[in-house]
Amino acid sequence: MTTADPKSIIRIARENGDQVAVEPLNLGERVRELRKARGWTLEQAAVQAGLARSTLSKIENGQMSPTYEALKKLAEGLSISVPQLFTPPSRAQANGRMALTRSGEGQHHATATYEHELLAGTLTRKQMLPYRARIRARRIEEFDGWVRHDGEEFLYVLTGVIRLYTEFYEPVEMRRGDSAYYDATMGHNLVSVSADDATVLWVTSLT
Repeated sequence: MTTADPKSIIRIARENGDQVAVEPLNLGERVRELRKARGWTLEQAAVQAGLARSTLSKIENGQMSPTYEALKKLAEGLSISVPQLFTPPSRAQANGRMALTRSGEGQHHATATYEHELLAGTLTRKQMLPYRARIRARRIEEFDGWVRHDGEEFLYVLTGVIRLYTEFYEPVEMRRGDSAYYDATMGHNLVSVSADDATVLWVTSLT
């Protein structure tokens, strides 16, 4: 049986529609890294992959070039695809961004139905838009049609009781501690059904 060359693995992956990196990669180091990330010993990883411990040790130490069948066993044992064995892990550097918003110090924006307090306003190019909202509306008729926008949205009830109206589902009442996650391109509106205005936390994705 012939040994598996990384270039042939990449070619096979591309033929199967997979996108993989073509950078040179030390397969042994990559396998060791994947094994240690799972907290496995050589013996445990060998059992998972159905390989001899000595074979796995030689692969990790660059003492042998595994066959394609061995690579498939390795990938299955690690619960990844074969191309991922040759894909360097992401090395994105943490940039340490943080924004602190004290209670009541968000950017306020009031409408006839909601009073929004935008949070983390000092951060630019955010991936999420978090804001607290006071729900003024008491009837769905107070809205001029559905609210809808790009992205996905997470809703968490902070105080009071609300009724969530959506374009494709029956209205649902939500109380403190209840949450919902939905596609924001679907029409949606909130009304407060408690004596006082309800308050909610909204987080909207921007990608």
